[in-house]
Amino acid sequence: MVTVRYYLYISDAKIDMLLSQVDPAFGRRSTTEAGLSVRLFNIKRSVETPAPDRTAKLERVLRHLEETDQIGSVDEPGPYFRGSLPMQWGTLHGGGDGSLVYFGGRTDRTVLGLGGAVGHVLGTTAPQAQVFAPSSGPTLLAGLASAFAPEGTEDSECTEAPGEEASLAAVHTAGRLLRGPRQTVEFVARRLLTGPSPYPELDAGPDMRVLLGSPLYVALAD
Repeated sequence: MVTVRYYLYISDAKIDMLLSQVDPAFGRRSTTEAGLSVRLFNIKRSVETPAPDRTAKLERVLRHLEETDQIGSVDEPGPYFRGSLPMQWGTLHGGGDGSLVYFGGRTDRTVLGLGGAVGHVLGTTAPQAQVFAPSSGPTLLAGLASAFAPEGTEDSECTEAPGEEASLAAVHTAGRLLRGPRQTVEFVARRLLTGPSPYPELDAGPDMRVLLGSPLYVALAD
């Protein structure tokens, strides 16, 4: 059965990186020759098969991660995790060039944040600066710190990623302050950071955790 998704975000960079390790030949074009003999002449025609598109490559990577049992859930993440839940999302003006997109939501047990480059949002024409890697943990956290810094904070104070406790606090704060449309989305993401909630007094229940990830894809869910 073919999976049909309405994609909001696909990280071609991460998918190509993973695909080159799990199935290097998958993304290559293949050429075959068709022959036809007519009396004394032999006619051959080369037929080139197009390279797989981005969604085919994504599905190949997801299949490998599933087969190797690397995908957990939001509440119990593995190296990667998947989920489907209501999330607010939008562009954050942080990280130097403002090319950060962030999805924030929560389950009953986990405050969740997903961040990456605006250039991976389908339909956008935003350029991706070579010096800016929003999908990396340190740069993503520095972007969050900059985007949600109190007024009057100098830019120089937000250029470095915070320590682990401050990082968890930044993800928790982003989830509370993020403004944007709330839509139910599904996703698979790489785990970047997880730990206990630094603000238990603000959580609906005890033992809440914080999880930050970098998505391979985000799509609208029915």
